[in-house]
Amino acid sequence: MLLFVDENDENTRLDAYLASEEFSRSKIQKLIKDGAVLVNNTVKKASYLLREGDKIELTLPEALKILAQDMALEIVYEDDNMVVVNKPSGMLTHPTALERENTLVNALLHKYGANLSDINGELRPGILHRLDRNTSGLIMIAKNNAAHEFLAEQIKSRTITKKYRAVLKGNYPKDEDEINLPIGRHPRQPHKMAVIEGGKESRTLLKVIQRLKNATYVDLTLVTGRTHQIRVHMSHLKHPVYNDSLYGGGNGKIKTNEQVLQSYYLRFTKPFGDEIIELEIEPDEKIQKVTRGLTCTT
Repeated sequence: MLLFVDENDENTRLDAYLASEEFSRSKIQKLIKDGAVLVNNTVKKASYLLREGDKIELTLPEALKILAQDMALEIVYEDDNMVVVNKPSGMLTHPTALERENTLVNALLHKYGANLSDINGELRPGILHRLDRNTSGLIMIAKNNAAHEFLAEQIKSRTITKKYRAVLKGNYPKDEDEINLPIGRHPRQPHKMAVIEGGKESRTLLKVIQRLKNATYVDLTLVTGRTHQIRVHMSHLKHPVYNDSLYGGGNGKIKTNEQVLQSYYLRFTKPFGDEIIELEIEPDEKIQKVTRGLTCTT
């Protein structure tokens, strides 16, 4: 199994990083001790601090096979080099050691077979960026390595525009805001991120769409793209995403399957030229349900 470290996980301990990828911490530490984990073809200690671009090879006791599954995909855009899919809430982007079926990658393998980039390793064919399981919306897929590199450079240089819709708990105090708070791996809970001193620069632009009953419907633009960025920023500011149980927004009056958060807008340059592609989708079922249920009547 191959994994590649991106900038969001730089300076994370090797065992903490792998534990965050759905393995138990104790199992990972045993695998490292047994020499079943290589970083850049070398055995490292569990305390090794990762660097961007590190290649991690993990040998599991059982062979990891990703099944191609015939699952419905909502294609929003497609050309010879890429595809943009509207991922539903509840679907993992790619398989993990614990969940190998019913992910977006399983569906992509059925539809496209080997016609997907392999830069991000065998668990993530075609995957340029991820959406959390319970976040719905637009996600870009590369059909070949050249397209992957072309689009990944846009992500790295921040020339791709990504916008989200969310419902936040409480009455957000400003109509417009720029949140600039550093994010890194949570020091005690490696499956979470947190605002921490020395974390990566993380910027989110916020604009209120509608004020609801004890909640706020907002538009969010990612200037940077850190793991869980919106969820962490909103939680830190005491206005967590509605029903986000991981970051303190759970148990909302209107029930949904976890966070009410949708990636609804993408603007990027089409491979391999200068044509601008602009995509926008309608609010998903969770957004509609919660905004209807919490609309102020006075």
